[in-house]
Amino acid sequence: MRLYHGSNVEIEVIDLNRGRRGKDFGRGFYANPDYKQAVEFCSNVVRREGQGVPTVTAFEFDESSLEKLNVKRFDGYSREWAEFVLLNRNNHTEAPMHSYDVVIGPIADDGVGVQIRRLLRGYITFDVFLESLKHTQVTYQYFFGSEAAVKYLRKL
Repeated sequence: MRLYHGSNVEIEVIDLNRGRRGKDFGRGFYANPDYKQAVEFCSNVVRREGQGVPTVTAFEFDESSLEKLNVKRFDGYSREWAEFVLLNRNNHTEAPMHSYDVVIGPIADDGVGVQIRRLLRGYITFDVFLESLKHTQVTYQYFFGSEAAVKYLRKL
């Protein structure tokens, strides 16, 4: 399976320590099978970092490796998925909130930070929170959180 990673630089070697805290599935390396989504994301990274050039790096992922790894899969938007995203997005420590090598699931809408604050302050219910995280078209992301998982990604 071909996966894409959008950034402000080309990825030569995946360094899990460069992952940012507070992301949907935790600190790790993210990719997705939608090239257009990766292009959009890399433009956001350049804008946020204030440097670099929008760059999409392509990888081949050996899906048979999923049988050898600790994997969590969300087949769509659900309460369980939203609780998992909330747990990871609200984690401000270096310690991971889970032990999965790979997490596969929908990408949360870009406004997730605002929605988390609204939920935690009691302005919205959990059901409203879940609805607010949904993209109009479901796009899946692949989170790689361990060296064991990253070794199954081959740069193209």
